[in-house]
Amino acid sequence: MNSDEKEDCECAPPQAETSPAGGADREYEEPEIENPEASRMKRAAAKHLIERYYHQLTEGCGNESCSNSWCASSVGFNRMDNNAAAVKALELYKVNAKLCDPHPSKKGTASAYLESSNSACSNRKMNHKDVHSVRDNFKDVNYLTEEKVYEILDICGEKEDYSPLIRVIGRVFSSAEGLVQSFRRSKPHTKEELKSLQGKDEDKDEDEKEAAACSATAMEEDSPTSSSSSRLGEGSSGENDVQKLAPDEVSVDIEAVRRVYERLLSNEKIEAAFLNALVYLSPNVECDLTYHNVYSRDPNYLNLFVIVMENSNLHSPEYLEIALPQFCKAMSKLPLAAQAKLARLWSHYSAEQIRRMVETFQQLITYKVISNEFNSRNLVNDDDAVVAATKCLKIVYYANVLGGDLDVEHNEEEDEEPIPESSELTLQELLGEERRNKKGPRVDPLETELGIRTNDCRRPLIPFEEFVNEPLNEVLEMDKDYTFFKVETENKFSFMTCPFILNAVTKNLGLYYDNRIRMYSERRITVLYSLVQGQQLNPYLRLKVRRDHIIDDALVRLEMIAMENPADLKKQLYVEFEGEQGVDEGGVSKEFFQLVVEEIFNPDIGMFTYDERTKLFWFNPSSFENEGQYTLIGIVLGLAIYNNCILDVHFPMVVYRKLMGKKGTFRDLADANPVLHQSLKELLEYEGSVEEDMMITFQISQTDLFGNPLMYDLRENGDKIPVTNENRKEFVAQYSEYMLNKSVEKQFKAFRRGFHMVTNESPLKYLFRPEEIELLICGSRNLDFLALEETTEYDGGYNRDSRIIKEFWETLHSFGEEQKRLFLQFTTGTDRAPVGGLGKLKMIIAKNGPDTDRLPTSHTCFNVLLLPEYSSKEKLRERLLKAITYAKGFGML
Repeated sequence: MNSDEKEDCECAPPQAETSPAGGADREYEEPEIENPEASRMKRAAAKHLIERYYHQLTEGCGNESCSNSWCASSVGFNRMDNNAAAVKALELYKVNAKLCDPHPSKKGTASAYLESSNSACSNRKMNHKDVHSVRDNFKDVNYLTEEKVYEILDICGEKEDYSPLIRVIGRVFSSAEGLVQSFRRSKPHTKEELKSLQGKDEDKDEDEKEAAACSATAMEEDSPTSSSSSRLGEGSSGENDVQKLAPDEVSVDIEAVRRVYERLLSNEKIEAAFLNALVYLSPNVECDLTYHNVYSRDPNYLNLFVIVMENSNLHSPEYLEIALPQFCKAMSKLPLAAQAKLARLWSHYSAEQIRRMVETFQQLITYKVISNEFNSRNLVNDDDAVVAATKCLKIVYYANVLGGDLDVEHNEEEDEEPIPESSELTLQELLGEERRNKKGPRVDPLETELGIRTNDCRRPLIPFEEFVNEPLNEVLEMDKDYTFFKVETENKFSFMTCPFILNAVTKNLGLYYDNRIRMYSERRITVLYSLVQGQQLNPYLRLKVRRDHIIDDALVRLEMIAMENPADLKKQLYVEFEGEQGVDEGGVSKEFFQLVVEEIFNPDIGMFTYDERTKLFWFNPSSFENEGQYTLIGIVLGLAIYNNCILDVHFPMVVYRKLMGKKGTFRDLADANPVLHQSLKELLEYEGSVEEDMMITFQISQTDLFGNPLMYDLRENGDKIPVTNENRKEFVAQYSEYMLNKSVEKQFKAFRRGFHMVTNESPLKYLFRPEEIELLICGSRNLDFLALEETTEYDGGYNRDSRIIKEFWETLHSFGEEQKRLFLQFTTGTDRAPVGGLGKLKMIIAKNGPDTDRLPTSHTCFNVLLLPEYSSKEKLRERLLKAITYAKGFGML
């Protein structure tokens, strides 16, 4: 291609300018007095050539028999990533390497680009004699405003030819520099500026400003160290603009962008221009953010992402293949400060706008997951598009949190005394190494940057469940993902760092791996420690208890362990009932927890109060038990999670919120004490005179265990301070504070301390929200036995079509709710469904001989039901009911 052809090819959408150090010396070494228009056209021609080299390296020309060694279509060509291709394209341009023409069979983006280039060039030549051709083609438009778009649209509408508008959109929307400058908000002028503007021609001023910007850009391009990122950082007044903006503001006029998209996206040809421009734009933006630190130089660079994300067609199929994945990769490279600014900005969007962005990224993730076969060898973690879309979704997630109903003030105080560390050496210390993973829960960097936590959000803009991607959860290899999560390498992404996209079942599996690995680690430490010390230590947390004295035996033993060496609590639990032959492979532990919970929450003990209306327990503020007893209950709760056991406990949601670090407020009373909540709500809504009609003060009364009234002043001398219309909000807030926090402060702090003794190093807080913690501890209350029937397996000669199996399921489905719970207790050791429902329970029904009078038996450790082949359905029902009703204790079969 000769130089004349180069100068004549400034038509199709150019990329963001990428001229590295010395990358275009031969084109730019011109006298300083050179015509600016000629210089601009030469630069555009250079950009166009570099762009063609780039697409030749990434997509090829389409000719399968191509002999060009620098074409992706040639045989033996080594594929390279986008960044390497961009660098190589510049090198090929310098040496004027061979450039392939697109093959007729090529239908990719590059060919579409070239076709539009050629057609644009031919149109320009055809209209060369037209005196208005320059104006109609709008070649001097390098950035857009709402007025400019409408002006071009009107001219195109008159001629019924939209090609000039398509070319302008292609040029501006494929250039990072052009897009960053587009759709700026108009700022009010100061008095001095207004005086200086008087008597001046506005169009002339604009032309002068553009000329000055062009000359500044040209000077930077002549510099041997210039780059696209430096032009964006130094050739604009972005930094000055951003200093005047609030943390949640940008300099782009978002409403204008929305109006422009609304008018333009109805035209299919114009929509295609947006699509093609995004394909060209994204790789350069990714390069700018990765290598040139462009955002720190010009924070207005964020405008680009704001403008593109306003495109309501991003989730359409045309974008899913190339354009959106590339854009997500670029967006995922944004520095933390830029992500936080985007989240703050989007937090002001409506729920519908947040949902549109969520659907955009979710659709891309789902499309990539379904169109690929991911497995243990081909991990979804290695798919760049899925990973990038997930990182982008995280920004929207925190925008959803920020824009919701936040409560950042009511936080529980940290424990005054730190949880005692293990007196033993760590495994790393025994091996002479430093500990790699610091203790304590992980915190997401974006959370820290924004200064909020997910738990601060009472009600998000859209439900958290909409961020969960079920197809991704199905193909995610959680054992590998957990490894990446713990190792924290830059080249391997873990979806556990974005827990919002995972369902409770997947997160529970990640927690299970974490707990098991910690158990094995404690076991190895014990072995190594015994070698160093020369004494035999127990690798398990062994509890030997009597059924009739289970509380005394268990809690005394746990108290000794908590005082001597809390690290032993992180060993695998092994329970043995005195006088019974059962070996604990999980089932004995389940029954142990069930019995302990029944005893602890017995109202006769007086540690907890029970509300008949809500069927919930609450801490007894006047309990005679010492704090140590509540600490031990917290340990039991933590051990249940740690050993993957479900407990039949009934706490209001505020308990789990408090465990996650949030205090109870008036809103929590709706769940914990609905009668009191309703009374206080009526007080707030009362339209008459509160002081005269209700005659209440800032002194409240409670009753102790024996029914005696106890008075408490919410304020000093509260009995003398009447509640009025002016201070009733304060009264309600302090009443709620007392009921949920102050009155049970000692009991709850001890309870939380025990819970954290077991879970302090667990990713529990990082992965789960309070409602998911409840599901983790208590299991699902929804018992779907049809789902259990679908997932049950058979052994010993039984199958799904066996007569006895069909009769068994007919019998079980005919049971009442209480009988079904007894069956679950008999078979699995608990009457609750695991996280995810009964469909996640792996139950096995095995044949246990021919017809007999023996009762069915079970291995609760492995969820196995041993069922003899009874001769009739009536006998099966009678034997099964007797087994589940009177079953208690363990023995050897």
